[in-house]
Amino acid sequence: MKTFSAKPSDVVKKWVVIDAADQAVGRVASKAAAIIRGKTKPIFTPHVDTGDNVIIVNAAKVKMTGKKWLQKEYFWYTGHPGGLKSLRAEEILAKRPSDLLKQAIDGMLPKNRLGRTLRLNYRIYDTEEHPHTGQAPEVITL
Repeated sequence: MKTFSAKPSDVVKKWVVIDAADQAVGRVASKAAAIIRGKTKPIFTPHVDTGDNVIIVNAAKVKMTGKKWLQKEYFWYTGHPGGLKSLRAEEILAKRPSDLLKQAIDGMLPKNRLGRTLRLNYRIYDTEEHPHTGQAPEVITL
């Protein structure tokens, strides 16, 4: 018996909607990352994009457990001396709520060429509306 290895021509992509309202950030991100990567399909192959396209709605209504809204900080470096910047989770939620989920999902995808192409396979919207009704997306409940 030979090991099956999917080719890009074997993959059938579909569209999936995940409602993030009243869901924890990490739970939504881990489920979305698994779907984007293709780990929920029987033809999963580590070096091929076998995943589906994911639409995440209600990113502004996501929740965090404990005191993470006040205590969790996100850091980045500008490249200049003294350029270490940080924002708390509640500040990011006030400015651009989709960035919380975007950063969580990107951290769960591979850091290589495949990961860069997989980052194009998801869309995050702060409200209930999305412009992808033409793709007839399937709704998934967490």
